[in-house]
Amino acid sequence: MNQYQIVSENPESTVVAEYTSEYKREVTYQSEAELEKAFIQLLEKQAYQFLNFTSEKDLVNNLRLQLEKLNNFQFTDNEWNDFFVQKIANPNSGIEEKTTIIQEDYIQLLECEDGTIRNIRLLDKHNIHNNNLQVINQYETDEGKRANRYDVTVLVNGLPLVHIELKKRGVSLQEAFNQINRYNRESFWAGSGLFEYVQLFVISNGTLTKYYSNTTRFSHLKEKEKEGSKKKKTSHSYEFTSWWSDANNKAILDLMDFGKTFFAKHTLLNILTKYSVFTSDKSLLVMRPYQIVATERVLTKINASYNYKKYGSIDAGGYIWHTTGSGKTLTSFKTAQLASKLDFIEKVIFVVDRKDLDYQTMKEYDKFEKGAANSNTNTAVLKKQLDDPNAKIIITTIQKLSILIKKQKNHAIYSKPVVFIFDECHRSQFGDMHESITKAFKKYFLFGFTGTPIFAINSNSGGKAHLKTTVQAFGCFKHGEVANCPDEKHQTAIHTYTIVDAISDKNVLPFRVDYIRTMREKDNINDEKVRDIDREKALMAPQRIHNNVEYIIKHFSQKTFRNSKPYMMTALSNVFEVASAKDRNKIEEVKEKIRLSGFNSIFAVASIEAAKLYYLEFKKQQKEIPELARLKVATIFSFGQNGDEDEDGVEDENSESTEGLNASDRDFLDQAILDYNVTFKTNYDTSPEKFQNYYKDVSLRMKNREIDLLIVVNMFLTGFDATTLNTLWVDKNLRMHGLLQAYSRTNRILNSIKTFGNIVCFRNLEKATNDCLVLFGNKEAGGIVLLKTFQEYYRGYHDGKKEVPGYYDLVHELLEKFPIGQLIIGEENKKAFIRLYGAILKLLNILRSFDEFEGNEILSEREFQDYHSMYIELYNEFRNNNNADSENVNDDIVFEMELIKSVEINIDYILMLIRKYKDSNLSDKEVIVSINKAIDSSVDLRNKKELIEKFVASLTPSSDIEDEWNQYVKQQKKAELEKIISEENLKPEETITFINNSFKNGEIQVAGTAFASILPPVSRFSPTRERTIKKETVLEKLKKYFDRFFDISSGEIN
Repeated sequence: MNQYQIVSENPESTVVAEYTSEYKREVTYQSEAELEKAFIQLLEKQAYQFLNFTSEKDLVNNLRLQLEKLNNFQFTDNEWNDFFVQKIANPNSGIEEKTTIIQEDYIQLLECEDGTIRNIRLLDKHNIHNNNLQVINQYETDEGKRANRYDVTVLVNGLPLVHIELKKRGVSLQEAFNQINRYNRESFWAGSGLFEYVQLFVISNGTLTKYYSNTTRFSHLKEKEKEGSKKKKTSHSYEFTSWWSDANNKAILDLMDFGKTFFAKHTLLNILTKYSVFTSDKSLLVMRPYQIVATERVLTKINASYNYKKYGSIDAGGYIWHTTGSGKTLTSFKTAQLASKLDFIEKVIFVVDRKDLDYQTMKEYDKFEKGAANSNTNTAVLKKQLDDPNAKIIITTIQKLSILIKKQKNHAIYSKPVVFIFDECHRSQFGDMHESITKAFKKYFLFGFTGTPIFAINSNSGGKAHLKTTVQAFGCFKHGEVANCPDEKHQTAIHTYTIVDAISDKNVLPFRVDYIRTMREKDNINDEKVRDIDREKALMAPQRIHNNVEYIIKHFSQKTFRNSKPYMMTALSNVFEVASAKDRNKIEEVKEKIRLSGFNSIFAVASIEAAKLYYLEFKKQQKEIPELARLKVATIFSFGQNGDEDEDGVEDENSESTEGLNASDRDFLDQAILDYNVTFKTNYDTSPEKFQNYYKDVSLRMKNREIDLLIVVNMFLTGFDATTLNTLWVDKNLRMHGLLQAYSRTNRILNSIKTFGNIVCFRNLEKATNDCLVLFGNKEAGGIVLLKTFQEYYRGYHDGKKEVPGYYDLVHELLEKFPIGQLIIGEENKKAFIRLYGAILKLLNILRSFDEFEGNEILSEREFQDYHSMYIELYNEFRNNNNADSENVNDDIVFEMELIKSVEINIDYILMLIRKYKDSNLSDKEVIVSINKAIDSSVDLRNKKELIEKFVASLTPSSDIEDEWNQYVKQQKKAELEKIISEENLKPEETITFINNSFKNGEIQVAGTAFASILPPVSRFSPTRERTIKKETVLEKLKKYFDRFFDISSGEIN
């Protein structure tokens, strides 16, 4: 076995500082079994105990022994049986409940036989080295839907907390991900359900290795389950898996290198016990390596500064440069939480800008410490928290902290050790706050988090000369005061994770920028810092405004993928109540699953005057459009408190008040808000309290994708995250950090359809974009951060290593090798077709957003349908082969089923064809052919084929298609359910109630008592597993029924 050498490591560091693999070229073939054996041997060398057992009985016995060892206590048999059944293997507990136990309730109470109560620890989070690590492999279970055998599992104190799924080298990594999905469906819940305790999954094909949390996988499957065979896009799919790396952001890919670092005992235990965050919405976030490095370096800095009495100086702080969208807030949360637990720290004060403190963020703050979030408009609560010795973490705003320091000249807290953490510390108003803190507090530790640091080149012309740059304000990580820094370039941040790192790791999306020429002369001006009044007048010419709005309306669906396949998303349904609540803690969020197609957008304009003109132009042009087809357009703006708009293009607007607006602008905004009130049934205006609530309402509806296009001047261009936002329309001069902040609103990962952030510029910002990427990435950033051109995707390009074929060549290869109407013979040819068509689908997903693609598709709509049908047929063929065999027989191909559905062929399209058939007096048989081809080319509609065919056969020339279809579906829906109730002897009333609730909730809910209540009486203890078999049979039938009717019917069954 190769020996891998760690170049540099602090034994206390979770992430190795720098890692070098001793590369040795292997020439012999390595099977999956050999890969697994080598990995287990590596773990054994790292002091894991290998256990040679594969049954649940052995697993449970070992768990008892390990918990007895950890707690230095011997269970009696009765005590163990009660504790195991009630606390560990409770049949009412699922993955979320078991994750809560590991993350929060890891100390459980045991009622001893002698009447005493004893604490039983499942984990020792105080001293991680008291936990015992073991490894098992090829664990078998035959109690699920079918027998399964798992590759490698790591036990922590006997509980399976980490599962590793391996594939042989050369096989797609996604196949391992898919296999874990199958285990969850079929067997993780089986028996005592101990495998539902798994917190982390690792997938590897030897060459590449990734990890992800259990709720990434669980949410992915839960959403898939809700959609049944429809398999819509999900925000919890393979896109949310992560690479491991060293502290320099160098990915550690090979399984053996990964094992040496990620599976080092202190690293794995730290990740499980310290660097996993279980959020208020029951999602387990596992911190990424760059987040862990930053957190630990801040804690090291605090400890060192305290020990050497450097507090109260620039040496006791620093800044973290983690690019926008990479999870800075999570990192700063965890940093605050761990810093607050240091014995000598009195308080941690987390300082945010008011507009970033939205409801969801406050909920996450509260998850760490109940009542910590202080969001009132006065400083009374802040003072109360500062006086309260139990309030270790305080969240406040720059404004309130400033007011408090001015009012409270002498406060006891000023002389005690306090950690300050500033989120988005590049904000312009930070300078004054910095001076106030350093004058008032004597023992401060000052840290900042930013995605776009201020350097000399992008600093503004105003402000305090000694605080112009981020490093001036927070100090250099290595040298403290900037004056101590050497002349040569060096890293000044505590840790850096740039836009290039994030896109390379696929933690955020790349950008695609369109430059739309709207004036004949050049749009850009040589000196961006010279305000050209005449030019701005020209840019606001009525014809130009008209043309830009016309372009947006025409291309909106294309840019935002509104015709793509629907996906399911959790949305807030009581937005108005939440946004208007005086005390948000007293308002319960009502969440619901909604079905959406495509994304939404922000339009950034140069001034309030421009916002007004654009808003009116949208209203004018949309009058000609049918009401249901109109875009929901909103606007929001307020008076900017500084006048340096042309420094970076983004001012800090006041989200709390419109008092700075002149009468004309305020009246206009009131009218726009009135339009908003009519659309969304709200009652906001520009008065201070109602405007704040309007801001919150707009924020929440943007995240719900209820607003199609939001016109802004500066608001929402920094610090606002909405995963449904994919397009930024720009008609203003942006530069440096303002540009990257604005662009980054679009690049949050959501699902497989959202593959990039769309930027549409009506001004020539190409140089500004390139300059920005050089500053915040590196000189090669453009090739990573920006997508390639239309011609490169269409005709092909060279990526520095090899020629990459374009869409044109791939489609012609498809037409030549696999003509429509000819059978594909042989497994290798079928796989070649799958790979080729999959590559075309990936390119199609990108090319459809280019204006130039229209008319250059090569394949007709009918040909696409035919190839779709061939692709789906092969998908079903390979899938059925897999179901017949316990081993995966096609693990060397991956179907792009997410992308095959990116073109929407839905029931509305089919009904349109049926109307066409009816209008031909039921004589145009070509339409029938089109209907059948459309159904065959749609994954969603195949299970409705028989339903549709019977409906078409029942038509008469006088039929009213819409009414008869709805009536027909209603009758069939009721008849099919009655048939299932009869065949399976289900309880009729309970079953109808259960199904009605399922359609309402968007899923067949298996957990809980509702499903069990519809089943006929069958003994749980039958040796022939009658109850389990009955449950599976009924579940399968109801899911097929649900899939068939879910998206084509409405109303309850009576």
